[in-house]
Amino acid sequence: MLVGVPKEIKANENRVALLPVGASTLIQNGHKVVIETNAGVGSGFSDEDYKAIGAEIVKTAKEVYSAADMIMKVKEPIEPEYGLIKQGQVLFTYFHFAASKELTEAMMKVKCVCIAYETVQKADNSLPLLIPMSEVAGRMAPQEGAKYLEKAMGGRGILLGGVPGTGPAEVMILGGGIVGTNAAKIAAGFGAKVTIYDNNLYRLRYLDDVMPANVTTMMSNEYYIRAGLPKADLVIGAVLIPGTKAPKLVRRDMIPLMKEGSVIVDVSVDQGGCIETCKPTTHEHPTFVIDGVVHYCVANMPGAVPHTSTLALTNATLPYIVEIANKGYEKAIKSNTEIKLGLNMIDGKITYKGVAKAFDFEYHTVDSIIK
Repeated sequence: MLVGVPKEIKANENRVALLPVGASTLIQNGHKVVIETNAGVGSGFSDEDYKAIGAEIVKTAKEVYSAADMIMKVKEPIEPEYGLIKQGQVLFTYFHFAASKELTEAMMKVKCVCIAYETVQKADNSLPLLIPMSEVAGRMAPQEGAKYLEKAMGGRGILLGGVPGTGPAEVMILGGGIVGTNAAKIAAGFGAKVTIYDNNLYRLRYLDDVMPANVTTMMSNEYYIRAGLPKADLVIGAVLIPGTKAPKLVRRDMIPLMKEGSVIVDVSVDQGGCIETCKPTTHEHPTFVIDGVVHYCVANMPGAVPHTSTLALTNATLPYIVEIANKGYEKAIKSNTEIKLGLNMIDGKITYKGVAKAFDFEYHTVDSIIK
């Protein structure tokens, strides 16, 4: 199989989908690898690093898409890339289809094979290709929140951990999964007073056992969220329902309950966001203000730390890449349930229920298409 890696073109996205060591592994398995020039530079890997292990470097994304049987990316294709994708070509990347009808319809029109990192799922329901970036984004969320709480950045002018003789900031985390747990670790490490909200009592019991004393847990429902918002200096949205839109836990009418200069960081914005006022922003223009509340809604937070993020992501993706390349996508899907769950679309047909439901499109089972 010929595996192609184009350079990411989404704003401020510096990650790359395949490291030189990954390209080497594919080549050792008898495959060819084509890399767009400078695709790895933002993550600290030069064209020479790829050439040294036998990958071919080409000048344009068009050359990559024209040659490749499978395209490896980090972020979903955007409009300039739609016309480069071929019918039947495998795209393995983060898609987050439920957050974009435009992207969903574009890929249906192209009739490519869309395998989404975020819905590859193990038997224990864990999401192995989402976890690394959720860990990064979760740990970044309090860091970004602390920055935008500074007065010069539009915030209240409060230090997350406080100092002796003053109180710490109060941090409200919506969701106790991977993002929420990592956010809580960092916020607690800063010395903030942290409350994690989740609707899974067993998860709350676990978090109550493992978290430090400055972290408390609360059942997630509208009553408790409304009661917590007026106290919160920083609210972190960390809710995920695999493959479908995040539920709106904080509605528009609840934002005025928050203090002037408080901050929202909605990590779930790439799945539509769990806070109604949130809309995707970029690293270049990361924030906006509604009712005096600073909203940070960057949809690719891990892109700000591309070296760490690329290493973490490719550690997880490489075994799946090799399996798809070695077997071909049809055999890989038939033999590996994890990859089967990652298939969101094929031949213009949606094969993931959450995506079909998001836009009221027809849903097709994988088995009805790949026999």
